[in-house]
Amino acid sequence: MRPELSDFFPVWDKLKNEERKILLESAEMRHSQAGEMIHNGSEGCEGLLCLVSGQLRAFILSEEGREISIYRLLEGDICLFSASCMMSGIQFDIFVEAEKTSSYFVIPASVYKKIMEESAVLANFTNELMAARMSYVMWLIGQILWKGFDRRLASFLLEESAMDGTDDLYITHEKIADHLGTAREVVTRMLRYFQSEGLVQLSRSHIVLKKREGLEKLAG
Repeated sequence: MRPELSDFFPVWDKLKNEERKILLESAEMRHSQAGEMIHNGSEGCEGLLCLVSGQLRAFILSEEGREISIYRLLEGDICLFSASCMMSGIQFDIFVEAEKTSSYFVIPASVYKKIMEESAVLANFTNELMAARMSYVMWLIGQILWKGFDRRLASFLLEESAMDGTDDLYITHEKIADHLGTAREVVTRMLRYFQSEGLVQLSRSHIVLKKREGLEKLAG
């Protein structure tokens, strides 16, 4: 059963009737195909995204144009960074794209901000959600700075396998590089090493996990 708008907000019953009504009336259901850009950095303020189905990816760009994923959004998740214009503390551009065909509610940033300014309940919920997202981003930065790329790649393959429910991953080396913020050649070189160790089997845009225990040990 697909989530309703109220399912995204644990504090829904604590909101005033008028506040719930405004959120319901302003929320627009949208659909995006895999690969479609939903939020393009500072070029717009799409609004709060509530993912009903599919999968989204939030990422940032380096000055050289290299992507690095900061988190994924799965069914039932909320994306705050797509409404970053209502958060004065955000000093970097966030991009959001659909990784799979997705359906989601969009609540206009102006509407959400107005209710949040009047509702301590919604403001506290939003601040807690933002704190959780920023905590994960800081954890990710630590992984990039201090964790070896072999461990990061092993972790990524295991996470992909868990999300897709299979050891057969259909993903390009370039897409992995985008997620992990590195060059495609680096990914290819490490995957070939994994293959030589019997951890994976490679073919065009296809990776089969052969020894999960080995990858889990490597990922730590």
